[in-house]
Amino acid sequence: MPRSTLLLPIALLVVAMTSIQSGASLAKSLFPLIGPEGTTALRLSLAALILCLVMRPWRTRPNFAAWRSLLGYGLALGAMNLLFYMSLKTIPLGIAVALEFTGPLALALLGSRRLLDFLWIALAALGLWLLLPDTRAEDHLDPLGMGLALGAGVCWALYILFGQRAGAAHGAQTVAFGTLVAALLVFPIGLWQVGGELFSIELLPVALAVAVLSSALPYSLEMVALTRMPARTFSVLMSLEPAIAAMSGLIFLSEMLGLSQWLAIGAIIFASTGAAATIRPRGHA
Repeated sequence: MPRSTLLLPIALLVVAMTSIQSGASLAKSLFPLIGPEGTTALRLSLAALILCLVMRPWRTRPNFAAWRSLLGYGLALGAMNLLFYMSLKTIPLGIAVALEFTGPLALALLGSRRLLDFLWIALAALGLWLLLPDTRAEDHLDPLGMGLALGAGVCWALYILFGQRAGAAHGAQTVAFGTLVAALLVFPIGLWQVGGELFSIELLPVALAVAVLSSALPYSLEMVALTRMPARTFSVLMSLEPAIAAMSGLIFLSEMLGLSQWLAIGAIIFASTGAAATIRPRGHA
């Protein structure tokens, strides 16, 4: 693929990553009021409403094969958001994204076969090892929060795979369909956890901002990028996300990270960058 054709999707990804991490910082301010489950439910529900009004996905009629991809995309999207927000309750934003990013990184490395690629796997493993909880340290990480972030990473990899398949058939309309499925999955969970407080009018301005910044805008941009580059390329280009998340957490949430945590994030980013520069698909030298 010519480099010039990748400039637009790369630019869209940078904007999407900045938007989604800014939205995540804003969303965390809602946790004391409605918790991560309620925040996720509001975010996805409002985003689905916005996307459906703007894109009018009912104008398309996907076949059964396309519906299976759309369903997988939406379920992965909903589970990814829910697990990620639940992890933010106990671990910093930058750490959560670094752990979550191991999903796309594993997807990127899955199709490789060269010995050099094991270096990137080792670097990612080093990053995870540096993040292992140390109960003797004052800034030790919560194991449950780390597990939730890793679970979100698995869903992120599935989101990429299903999103590319569905997006190839229906383009940006896929985002509206998928977000609607995600909202239908998560909203009952949020309602069960929070109850009537989920409908508080005072929450609407912040919830709308979170929905636009964290869902409607970035997922639309990501879908455009996904349809213009291979899934593995998409995965490794997302290597900037942990750094953007760490800076967002520092700027908006005053989340200070220790030296070993910054080193862990750096190791994962370096592994992703190395994979992006050197990885080759199966069947290539």
